[in-house]
Formats: sequence, structure tokens, C-alpha cells
Amino acid sequence: MRSLLWRFFLWSGAALLTVASSPAAEHPLMRDFIGICGHTVQFNPKLYSPIGHLVRDYHPVEWDLGGKAEKLPPFPLTANGVDWEFVYGSWKTAGWETDACLMFETIQENILKGKTSLLGDYAASLAKEFGPSSRRKLIQSVEIGNEPGQLSDACYREIFTTTAQAIRKADPALRIATCATTTGPSHRYAKSLDLFKDKTKLLDIITLHTYAQLENWPTWKRTFPEDPRLNHYIPDVENTIHWRDQYAPNKEIWITEYGYDSTTKQPDPKSDFAKWVGVTDTQQAQWIVRSCLLFSSLPIQRAYLYFFNDEDQPMLHGSSGITRHFQPKPSFYALVHLQKTLGNYRFSKILRQDSNGIWLFEYRDDSGHCAWVAWLASGSDAHREVTLGGIPGELLSCEEMPLSANPPSITKPEPQDATIRLTVGESPTYLIFKTNEKKKQPESLSENRENCRREGF
Repeated sequence: MRSLLWRFFLWSGAALLTVASSPAAEHPLMRDFIGICGHTVQFNPKLYSPIGHLVRDYHPVEWDLGGKAEKLPPFPLTANGVDWEFVYGSWKTAGWETDACLMFETIQENILKGKTSLLGDYAASLAKEFGPSSRRKLIQSVEIGNEPGQLSDACYREIFTTTAQAIRKADPALRIATCATTTGPSHRYAKSLDLFKDKTKLLDIITLHTYAQLENWPTWKRTFPEDPRLNHYIPDVENTIHWRDQYAPNKEIWITEYGYDSTTKQPDPKSDFAKWVGVTDTQQAQWIVRSCLLFSSLPIQRAYLYFFNDEDQPMLHGSSGITRHFQPKPSFYALVHLQKTLGNYRFSKILRQDSNGIWLFEYRDDSGHCAWVAWLASGSDAHREVTLGGIPGELLSCEEMPLSANPPSITKPEPQDATIRLTVGESPTYLIFKTNEKKKQPESLSENRENCRREGF
């Protein structure tokens, strides 16, 4: 397995290579990068609005068509009476941009077979009723399936082709995304990207789910995002980027699920999750934010966090919310702070990642401000003093990631000889500088490599 240091050099190189080769492919602003997974009538659009404006809905096609998929729904109502105009309309009013994940997999394959005409008409109707060109303008993108592993590859390809063609014709402005994908063979939770090699003209976005899963059953133990023992968390994204660059250049990549479970309870010793291992509320906050920072350094366009709320269940995906019973957890405050601090910034470059676990990323806005984000990637509750040289300008503020409504108070360091000394921990520290520089073009790959060589990376 590659060392974490070498792997991270590859991440930075891949990102810069893509940006350098296509000026239009610069990293998005953080406010246009951070998303959250919601769920239909349960999602409270006002409560979560401080963390961003991108929401992904698990949209059950079975609600629309009924369990036997026999006729079109009476939009804006579903077959079971849910009013999408009310649901998605309330999200729009609160400022959210909606990605609807159309979950065809909730209907059995034997029912879906032979329904090509109905599925095409359904997709066209949904696009005309809710797409960007409709009078309602409630949905900006759709995913054709979530994790449709129980559907055969042949069945899924037919669904994708039929619905994507219908959407393209009905509303070309409605962007089309794949289901969760993998660069390997199809499996229970993802479809192989090879299924889309001849369908790239029908899609705008490639999606994947990635979790920092260190162990599978029976513990389902997750770990910190920079853990060198992980060989799939970031590498899965890297592999998708490589596939995209080879077979579907200029298509966007979205991470549509990542996250961590944190609960106040112990698992039931008699349940299937008796040996399940969660993380603490503090770790959830730290590891979500650091994951988001890592993802933002890659040539991808969005990362949707799973999940918005939980009911404090000690099981896999049972406590992934940033709220618990709709009350904010530490991760909620950490994400609000991330959005408030870096929302107008985009990733610029990696400044440091060393064997002592010190990570330092640079972000820039368009008005001459520069943000440095520093943290300790050890997976333990540790702190370390560090000297940061070559500061880019006047230090305006220094804040540590909060875990509550009351942010921690830290002493603003006094720069000396263009260096700053501060204590760095597992919670990222944000340093905002005022510079005299305007927006710069991204480094070329060769310049980045030379800078890494000069710094000893």
C-alpha cells in the first residue's frame, strides 16, 4: 500500500493537473461544494440552512408510481398523496438547490421489467413538472438510482437509458447523474462505471459513496480520514477521477454520501450490531470537517454529507446526523463555522503535510484574502506546537473549529519574521490573512512538484 505522504502527493498533482489542463475546471467555492443528504418530509430546510444551500433528497419512485408501477402520478402529488410542490417548494423558499435521487430500486425488478414506456413517460413528466425549465423550478438535478445493487446490470442500464433520454428531451437543463458507482465490478451498493462507457452523452455527473470504513462486519469501525491504514476512502475518489478523465472528460464528480455515526447509547448485545463501534460526537465533527477539506482539494465539484438527522440509534447509519432529535450536535456547529469561514473561498494548494501529522491547506477568495487551515491528523486527542513560515500577509483572525454555539477562545498569534507559532490539534484552526494579491492562476503540475521538492515532501 502506498504511503499516505505519497498518496497525498498524487492527490495534489491530480487536482492541479486537471485544473491546469482546463481553465474552466477550477475548484468550486466552498459554499457551492458542501451539501447534505435530506429525506422528503422529514428535512427541515430552515434548521439546516446555515450549513449551505445544496440538499440531496432520497426520492422514492415507489411513492410516485405505487408499488406495482401501473400509471403515472398526479403530479405534483404522488400516488400516496405526498405533495412535492409543498416539499421541494419549502426547500426552494429556504434557499436550497435540490438534487433528487430517484430510487427506482425500491420497486422489485420483476415489476419494472417491461415498463420502459411508463418509466420514460414518468421521467419526462417529472422533468416537465419540476425541472429548471418548468414553472415550478424545484429540482436542479436527478440521480438515476441510489444504490440499486439488487437490480441486475441489464435492468439498471435499461432504466438509466430510458429515463435519461426522456429527461434530456423533456428538459435539457435538468442535469442527470449516475447512481452510486465503482470503478470495479458492480456490487450490492454500487454499479460499475463500465456500464456507462457508451452512455456518457446521457449523463452530466458521476456519483459515488465513500466511507472511512476500517473494519466491516461485525464492528463496522470507521477511522479518521487521513488514516494510512485506509486503502479505499480517498483512493476510491481518485480511481473515479482517473476513470472520468479517460472515458468521460469534463463530467462532474459528486460524492453523494460520506459521514460518521456518533451516538450516546451502547448497542443492544442481542442485536446484529452487538459489536458495532461508533465514534464520539467530537470525532464526528472533526472527521467530517477534515474529510470535507480533503475532498475539496480534489478535482471534484460536490460532497454531500450523510446525514441530516438521527434518532440516536447505535448501529450502522443509525446515528449519522449532524442533529440528534433535531437538536444540533458538535458536527452541526463545526459545519456552520466551516461554511461561514470558508464559504467564499476555494481550495488553492497544499502547503504542508508531514510525518508529524501536521496538515496545512490554503484557500483563497477573489478579493485578496487568504485562509490557511491547519490541523493534526493523528486520530487521537492530541495537540502539537508548530511554526508556520512564509505567511502571506496581515493576520486578520485565528479561530479553532467550534464544537458548540460558543466557539473556543484562542489567543491570536503575533507573527514574527513572517512566521507564526501556534498549537494545532485535531480540530482545524483557521487563519485568515489580508494580502495585496489578486486572484492567481493555479500552479502548473511541474511548479507544484518543484515546490513539494523544495519543501522536502
